[in-house]
Amino acid sequence: MASTTERPPANKVPLRPGDRIFSGISTGSGVLILVVLAGVAAFLLAEAWPSLTAPAEQIPGGKGLVLYIWPLLFGTLLSALFALVIAAPLAVAIALFVTYYAPRSIAKVLGYLIDLLAAVPSIIFGLWGFTQLAPLTVDPTTWLSENLGFIPFFAGPPSATGRTMLVAIIVLAVMILPIITAVVREAFMQTPRLHEEAALALGATRWEMIRTAALPFGRSSIIGASMLGLGRALGETMAVAIVLSVSGGVTFNLIGSGNPSTIAANIALQFPESTGIAVNTLIASGLVLFAITLIVNMSARAVINRRKEFSGAN
Repeated sequence: MASTTERPPANKVPLRPGDRIFSGISTGSGVLILVVLAGVAAFLLAEAWPSLTAPAEQIPGGKGLVLYIWPLLFGTLLSALFALVIAAPLAVAIALFVTYYAPRSIAKVLGYLIDLLAAVPSIIFGLWGFTQLAPLTVDPTTWLSENLGFIPFFAGPPSATGRTMLVAIIVLAVMILPIITAVVREAFMQTPRLHEEAALALGATRWEMIRTAALPFGRSSIIGASMLGLGRALGETMAVAIVLSVSGGVTFNLIGSGNPSTIAANIALQFPESTGIAVNTLIASGLVLFAITLIVNMSARAVINRRKEFSGAN
């Protein structure tokens, strides 16, 4: 009679006390983030509600809440998006150079410098833009106005001080450049070595190896890093407030003296002297910025999740 062996049922391994504590702390931290986020949203909505229900003539400017916030939202999106357009390609190029082209000793030094640049306070960038960059752009913007004035971005007349939206965009691009570069560089360093060696073994050049192995692997990280930099640019306050010469209005002219402000800079400049409904109006503009930032981050997460099945081990 053949003996049969029964397979013992698979039992879950009991968690040790340390595992339970760590699991509880991790879960609590995640819940705490959601609670804080919900609390911030509730605070902004509650404080902004008087301005949402107030008559148009009581809102600063006397034209209503929408017409008050719209130029600020336009300036915020214009400066942040143009800064991202400048910074993202440069960040990817720098990350590729540091990872694949620079000698190891130079790459190590550049990595330290990139991390150090990301830690510089924003007010330092603002002072640099105001004192050094703005005067240097006066002659180039004059040339742009004379030769490319048919393009709305360079319609002019150019500002005599250089405190233009173009300078604010360049300052924002420099500020978010090290953040994007650091994240993308780490992603490229995680590219599977087997993928790179396989591409080179098949006769690919270094650029072809980067295009077929490194860039596809790091695509989601590039998107995530770009959205991280965009969020930084959307919420930047002091650098924009120092650099920009604000006159209000909605314009695509990047080199003129009439520039729309940004939401964050307007709150920083107006809040100390505001009272009553003006404070509620500023908080309402902050609520709009909060919503825009949340939408940007959720969109980036959706794009990244579409590629979560891609694995370097595949």
